Amino acid sequence: MFLKNIHIDYNTPLLTSDAEMLGLAAAENAERYLQHREHHAETPLHALPALSRELGVGSIHVKDEGHRLGLGSFKALGGSYAVVRLLLEEAERRLGRIVNVAELHSPEVRAVAATMTFACATDGNHGRSVAQGAKLVGARSVISVHAGVSDERVAAIARFGAEIVRVDGNYDDSVAEAARVAAEYGWTIVSDTSWPGYERIPGLVMQGYTVLVREALRQMRVPPTHVFVQCGVGGIAAAVAAHLAEVFGEARPIFAVVDPARAACMFEAARTGRPAKIKHGAPTVMAMLECYDPSPVAWRILSRVADAFMTVEEDDAIVAMNRLARPSAGDPPVVAGESGGAGLAGLVRALDDPAASEALGLNGQSRVFVINTEGATDPKRYAELVGMEPADVAVRSGAPT
Repeated sequence: MFLKNIHIDYNTPLLTSDAEMLGLAAAENAERYLQHREHHAETPLHALPALSRELGVGSIHVKDEGHRLGLGSFKALGGSYAVVRLLLEEAERRLGRIVNVAELHSPEVRAVAATMTFACATDGNHGRSVAQGAKLVGARSVISVHAGVSDERVAAIARFGAEIVRVDGNYDDSVAEAARVAAEYGWTIVSDTSWPGYERIPGLVMQGYTVLVREALRQMRVPPTHVFVQCGVGGIAAAVAAHLAEVFGEARPIFAVVDPARAACMFEAARTGRPAKIKHGAPTVMAMLECYDPSPVAWRILSRVADAFMTVEEDDAIVAMNRLARPSAGDPPVVAGESGGAGLAGLVRALDDPAASEALGLNGQSRVFVINTEGATDPKRYAELVGMEPADVAVRSGAPT
C-alpha cells in the first residue's frame, strides 16, 4: 500500500521545539556526548552500485547500524544517550552546579547514579540501549519485555545487568505497564515513544538518532534525493526526516516512511489524518517494528516532512535481508536483521509499483539513502531466514551473539 502525504500540515515548518530537538546544534551536542563512549566510531556507509543498476536508480547507499557501539542496532544511539543526559541533569540539580559529561565517572556523579533506576519497555534493541546506558553510568535498570521478544534478545539485555520483567500482551501493553510501574516506584522511564505530557525524554532518544544522519551526510559525496526509512512507533523515521528538513530546508530529499503491513500504525495515521492505536493482528517477522500505537511526537513531525507512507509485506523484508547478505558482484555483503532491511524493501516495492515510483519521482538519476537499522541481533532467527549457519553469522555480523 502507498499513500502520498496530503495532511493539512504537510510542508509546513516543524514546531520550534521539534526543530531545536532534532536540528544541527542538537546533533552536534549528541555527537559530543558520544566522544565519551568507549568503542565509539562512525558506522560504515556502503555503496551498492550493482543493486543500483539492477533496480534502475542512480545510486543506493546504506548506513550500516549493525556495527553501532557493540549493540548491533541504531538504538544504541538513543536510550543510552538519554540515560546519560538525564543522569547529568539530575546530578546538576542535586549538586547545585553545572556538571560536564567529562565528569560522568566522577565519584560525585556515580553516587547520584547509584540512587537512580531507569526503566523502559522494549522489543529488544531499545531495552539493550537503556540497560547499556545504565551500566555505563552505574545506575539500575528494569526492562519490561512482552511475550513476542525472543529469549536470545532477552538474554542480550540481561547481559548488561538489567532486571527483566515479562509482560503479557504486545509491545504497546509493555509500554503501558513499564510506565505504570515506573510511576509507582519513582523510577525514570526512558521510552522511545511519547504520550500526552511525556515528550521530552522520547525527544532525547530521537536526538541521539540524528548522529547517524550527520555521519552519513559527511560520508556521502553528494546528498541523497530519496530516503526510505522503516517505522515502528516512528522515532527513527521522524528523527531522520526532521534532521534532513533542518539541514536542507526546501531542498530536502523526498522522504518515504516504510511500515510492516502487519503493524502499519504510522501508515494508518497518514490514512486517517491522526495517530491512533490499531488492532493487533498476526505477528510480523519485522519484530523490531511491531508496534500498534504510533508516537504522537513522531506523527507530528512526519505529518509535516514525510512525503509518502507505504507498507511492505513479510516476504519483502526477507528478500531484502537475503539481497543484502548475498549481493551481486561488486557490492559488499551487509548483515541486516529482520527489521534492518525494511527501508530497502520499501524502495524495491516502490519501484515495482509504477504509480508509487512516479509519485516519488524515482528514476535513473535518483540517489537513494536507506538505513540498516539492525544487524543479526537474534543470530539464530537471522540464520534461519537467510539460510546461513549460525557460526557464519557470528563471523560476519558486528552484533554480539
